[in-house]
Amino acid sequence: MKKLLTVLSICIATISAAQPGDRFTQAMKRNMAAFDTAFARTESLVNLSNSFERIAMAEKTQWLPYYYAAFCQVNYAFMEQDKSKTDAIADKADQLIRVADSLMPNQSEISCIRSMIASARLMVNPMQRYMQYGQESEQHLRNAMAQDSSNPRPYYLKGQALKYTPEQFGGGCKAAKEFLQTAMDKYAGFVPASELHPAWGKPQVERLMKECQ
Repeated sequence: MKKLLTVLSICIATISAAQPGDRFTQAMKRNMAAFDTAFARTESLVNLSNSFERIAMAEKTQWLPYYYAAFCQVNYAFMEQDKSKTDAIADKADQLIRVADSLMPNQSEISCIRSMIASARLMVNPMQRYMQYGQESEQHLRNAMAQDSSNPRPYYLKGQALKYTPEQFGGGCKAAKEFLQTAMDKYAGFVPASELHPAWGKPQVERLMKECQ
């Protein structure tokens, strides 16, 4: 009888310990499933970012909800038409990604978000801000490539940036194609570490490649 009670106690403890992780995974998957629709409206992106942040506050040791909250915020910064609001949005994204970095240092995916944040600040006034934020964005991409050579996203972001840079400044499709093709090659063999890890970007690379043909 004593042995049976011991076994039951272990089973109950195991189930109880597993439940928070299950709830975390389910909540994350629900939010990630909303990405496609959330990108249609800035308000939806903000709401999704807030939802990821609530998960992050409940699961304080997990870096991914902070990462995705920052990902939503930086994309909101790119979509916002009123450039006087961009820096404040970028500040929020930076705050979130700094927490992610404190939980998972030297992470290629985090360096990608930091590059995007710098690019969002750059777009407020490219002529005045290029020397600061252009170089900062580029450095974060170099870091991302060094931190994980199999990650296609830094090559995608580099190719995208070059495509929209005027040819007289070293950009255009000809300069972008090398990085976009490298991204495509890496997407072909890329396997996320889990179902919750970043896997975005491939459709966008395919679109950019078609535009450059």
